[in-house]
Amino acid sequence: MTSVFRNGRIFAPSLSSAEPFSEFASGMIIENGLISFVGSIDDTEIPQDATVINLANRIVLPGFIDAHVHILKYGQSLQKVNLINCTSLEKIRETISSYAKANPSVPRILCQGWIQSSTKGIALASMLDGLDPRPIFIDSFDLHSVWCNSPALDEMQAHSAPDPPGGTIHRDENGRASGLLDESALVDLVWPYLDSTYTAQDRTEALEAAVASYTTSGYTGVVDMAMDEDTWELLDDYRHKKPFPLHIAAHWLVPFSNNQQANLEHVNRAIQLQKIYNDPTFCIAGIKLICDGVVDGCTAALSQPYTGKSHATDPIWPTDLLREVVQRADSAGLQCAIHAIGDKAITQSINVLSDVGTPGRRHRIEHLELASSEDAKRLGELGITASVQPVHSDPALFKAWPGLIGHERCKRAFAYKEFLDGGAPLAIGTDAPTARHLPFPNLYNATTRRSALEPEMVDTVNSEFAISLVEAMTAATKGAAYARFADLWTGALRPGLSADFVVVDMH
Repeated sequence: MTSVFRNGRIFAPSLSSAEPFSEFASGMIIENGLISFVGSIDDTEIPQDATVINLANRIVLPGFIDAHVHILKYGQSLQKVNLINCTSLEKIRETISSYAKANPSVPRILCQGWIQSSTKGIALASMLDGLDPRPIFIDSFDLHSVWCNSPALDEMQAHSAPDPPGGTIHRDENGRASGLLDESALVDLVWPYLDSTYTAQDRTEALEAAVASYTTSGYTGVVDMAMDEDTWELLDDYRHKKPFPLHIAAHWLVPFSNNQQANLEHVNRAIQLQKIYNDPTFCIAGIKLICDGVVDGCTAALSQPYTGKSHATDPIWPTDLLREVVQRADSAGLQCAIHAIGDKAITQSINVLSDVGTPGRRHRIEHLELASSEDAKRLGELGITASVQPVHSDPALFKAWPGLIGHERCKRAFAYKEFLDGGAPLAIGTDAPTARHLPFPNLYNATTRRSALEPEMVDTVNSEFAISLVEAMTAATKGAAYARFADLWTGALRPGLSADFVVVDMH
């Protein structure tokens, strides 16, 4: 079966020599699901049985690949109350109260998008108590903490639960949970508890919603960045029941524990599954390690203290334990994806990958929000992929940073251009559901450093680190494919690759 596309603007910068001085070609031929030709159709023989499609000057782009997403949690987030536009405690309470009155039968009120600065970083159960007798769980927009009312704390038995390594159950003067749980407390206590409340049908419906939302937004692939047993089983079952419209690579989460044997068992499980699931369209690519938190929650590991704090925040993983885990994964052929936002965590991650990383393994560092200029250069020198999410650089989400770390340190935020200039491979994702999954606002943030959430804002975040539209588009497609070893079969519009593309109507 042959399809011929003509009179279009087909994004193919790697083939621009076919049509000089342009990043675009005018035509493309697809045969049996593969691209066989990109260039001018006028001088090309077209098979008689081909279907010819006039693009009428529309733009054709490679299918977007979200290089960092939590696909099931994104689907579940679509059913949650969105608080992203709530700029004060009063508005948060009003929004939750309205939802509660309109939905009297739901057993729990689940919310997302809480920006910590909207409540001045304070998250007490008492601030939510009285709104509704049901448990209330509010995810922070960065998904690194959760704010609960008293019924939610009670049903999770949070008061008697110990603080897990790398996380905190914040408590009052009597030692009782006060309402906020962050980092590993979220991963080890809140997520498993809430997962236990979902039925199999709930999880399937959430996954279906996520897949539908991604495909209609122009994505042809995703990289899931915190895979676990239950979610992987759900994905595997789902793909056997109906064709999966997205290719999926997953990084197996290795949650931090002081028990190194438990950490290594997670790595061993990823090694085992990678051998079983070796179809490149549905595979375990590697492991995911979380080495720090986020700036907004004052849990990102920084070399200097947060404003008003006396001590700098350390990475979650001790370096010796991190190095051994990375070594085990690297030796088995797994990619390592390391969450590192603060400069201290970024330096630690680069040092470990420099010590034990095998050249060509395409190890990645996720987020890289406050990298030093020295570390920005080291990424390229070592071949470490910079996996970034421009949506997090939106000025509307940056308002609290100067007060937390000072204006001077803010000047190092989201240094994407430095990563590219240093030769680092760049992959763009969204980290949905921590941010919107839509690809074009993501590109807007990357190239203008202005707000896609509040377009009327004139503020920018370090505009000198902006990248070009071609660079951003490439990082969201070819770069994302490279970051998961898929660049030999997808991620660009050139002959021999899979016909994964999206047509954009600009009218």
